[in-house]
Formats: sequence, C-alpha cells, structure tokens
Amino acid sequence: MTTASAVRDTGVDPVARGSRRAWTVTALLVVFMMVNFADKSVLGLAADEIRADLHLSATQFGVANSAFFLLFSVAAIVVGMAADRVSPKLLLLVMAVLWSVAQVPAAVGGGLAVLIGSRVFLGAAEGPAFPVAQQATLSWFPNDKRNLPGALITIGITLGVIISSPGLSWVIQHHGWRSALWVLAGIGVVWAVLWTLFGADSPRARASTTTKAADDGAPTVPYRRIFASRTWIGTTLAYFTSYWSVALMLVWMPSYLRNALDYSAATAGKLVVLPWAVGAVVLLGQAALTGRLMRRGVVSRKARGWVGGCMLAIGAVCCLLTPFVDSVPAQTVLVALGFGFSGSYATVAATTVAELAPATRSGGALGLMNALVTVSGLLAPAVVGALVDAQGDAGYQHAVLVTGILVAIGAVLAFALIDPERDRARLTG
Repeated sequence: MTTASAVRDTGVDPVARGSRRAWTVTALLVVFMMVNFADKSVLGLAADEIRADLHLSATQFGVANSAFFLLFSVAAIVVGMAADRVSPKLLLLVMAVLWSVAQVPAAVGGGLAVLIGSRVFLGAAEGPAFPVAQQATLSWFPNDKRNLPGALITIGITLGVIISSPGLSWVIQHHGWRSALWVLAGIGVVWAVLWTLFGADSPRARASTTTKAADDGAPTVPYRRIFASRTWIGTTLAYFTSYWSVALMLVWMPSYLRNALDYSAATAGKLVVLPWAVGAVVLLGQAALTGRLMRRGVVSRKARGWVGGCMLAIGAVCCLLTPFVDSVPAQTVLVALGFGFSGSYATVAATTVAELAPATRSGGALGLMNALVTVSGLLAPAVVGALVDAQGDAGYQHAVLVTGILVAIGAVLAFALIDPERDRARLTG
C-alpha cells in the first residue's frame, strides 16, 4: 500500500504515525534511564547515613557500591547480544520489573551482606539498560537524525539524578534511607505498566530480528572484526574514562561536597545536581553541533570523534585544576564543569558504535562496549574509598586529580582512533 492510499484508507499518514510512535518510545525510554540512575544514585545520597547505620568504613562502603558492577558487565554482554534477536520491548520490561524486585531485600532490613547482595542483583538487572535503550531508540531513526534521540536517552541519566536527588535526600533525612528504596521500587513498577501499554519495537528492529539481515543491506560481519576496529577500541577506551567520572558522581560526590568542601547535608543534596546539570547542557550542545556538522557533510571522524574528544579534554582540564584552587566556590564550579563535561560522552559513544556496526550487530557491539566501560564503575568507588580511608579528606582531592588524568588519556584516544566511516567501509567492503 502506498502512502497516499494509506492516508485515504485511514486518514492518518503512516510516516507521521511512525514518527509519533518513535518519539513516544523515546520519551518512555528517557524516563526508563531516569529511573535507572535514580536507582544508582540513592546509595551515594545516603552515604553518610548508611555508613553510620551499618558502621561501615569508607572502603567497605566503596566495596558495597562497586558490588553493583560485579555482574553488570556480564549482563550487558549477554543481553546486549540477545537484543539482536529478542524483542527489545520485552527485554526492557523484564529489566524494569527486576529493578523493583532488587530494591526489596535492603529496603526490608539487613546489614552489609544484604546490601551487597541486593546491589549485585540490581547491577545485573541494570547492566544492559543503556545499550538496549539506545538500540531500541536509535532503531527508530536514520543515522543523520540519531543525535537528538540518542542525546535525550543520555539526558535521562542526568535528569534521573537532578530530579530524584532533592526528593530522595528529603526522604532519606526524614524517613530513613530504606524508605527511599521502597520509593524507587514503586516507581519502577509504574514505569513497567506504562511501557507495557505504550512501548513498542521499531519496524526496522522487527525486520532485523526476522530476517537476520541489516536493514541497509549490509552483509553479516563477525563481532571480532567490529571489536578489532580502531573506532570501536578508541570509543570504548574513551568512554571507559568518562564512566569513571560518572561512577564517582554517583557514589562519592555527595560525600565530597559534605566532607571535603564542608557543605551541609541539605546544601550538598542540592549542589550534587550541578555536574549533572552541566552534563545535560553539554549533551544537548553536542547533539546539536554533531547533527549540524553531519547535515553539512562533515565526516563523523570530526563530527563525533573530535567533538567527543573536545568534551573530554575540557573536563580533564577542569578536574586537573580543582585540587590546586583554594576557594571552595571555585572548587565547586570546577568540579561541576569537570565532571559534567567528562561524564557526557555516552551519546557520542553510542551513536558512533551504532554508525560503525551493521544493524544485526549493533546490540552486541553496544553491549560489549558498555560491559567493558562499566568495569570502571567496579573499580572507581573502591579505589576512592581506599584513598579516603588512607588520606582522609585529602583522598577526595586526589580522586579528582586521578579522574582528570584518566579523562585526558581518553581525550587523546578519541582524537587518535575514532573514524566510524573509515572503519565501517572496511567492515562491509
């Protein structure tokens, strides 16, 4: 049936209908990522309360947060590759239900062992969230229109922290940290119901699942060739350094503000959103700039690789300057800028790999990238916890310095290695 006849028969342009459905799915998945990162951030917001309640050292608390990433990477690989064959709608629904279930044990009670066990379970359920959400969203849009929806999914991460932090902080201070877990469990159930009613797989994704062929006619490419490409390697390593800063924002930023910079708990609960707010602005700016460059015919090596490298470079400079500034307000601004720019690389990474990999391999390519990247989430909280126990408040400043060094390395790799057009031609040629 032609578009014209479809309009005559139904009164609705199928292209317009598909566009509305695409943006409905995108909106739901933005909320999905908001819930995801509210789940991740709650322990950081309650760090001092949890440590006092369970009598934990900084190292023990860091280990409890690192435990979240113990199965995170494995789940990201397995489910990411499954997303090339199984309905993303179903996978996302199962994940959301499991998130709510995972909150219950620690919400009911128990000590460090229960906390660690529940975080391991939650991490396994949330590990595939970002790559599957990106794949489910980007499959609705052609390559030159993916920057905005991809950025919106990543902004869901930022909004999850910005919107939830004040509310969760209030719940923690007035009703206890376990009550905050019950709140998050309920929100996850509500999202699952909405997704069941309004979520959908894109027609392109369904076609790919059925035919096992890319919608653009690209031949099947072995995963090993994708993983060996300079673009995939450079993107993954650059994203690894970016995610290090994200993990520290989630776990240690509230404590850094309260203990290293001497802000009150209430003030820290508000200021903790600053780097996330900076990140939201950076993400939107990156999406607009990259989209404009690509529409003007600029190669993606520059539109994605160089733009992402510049973001990381700015973040690295701000982090490296922070420990050498005495003024608390100046440190606060530099930390917000440093972590905001450093932690905003996810959209660049996802759209770059989605451009590189054929459609039937995008889930696995995104999944393994996410799995390797989030190893930094396993390492960073424990490393900083050990620094704080060994050095006191100075450990926080050294953690910022280490972050700056790592992100600077990521920027260099982004400039040097990423060229998705070149490597996709080699894969498919």
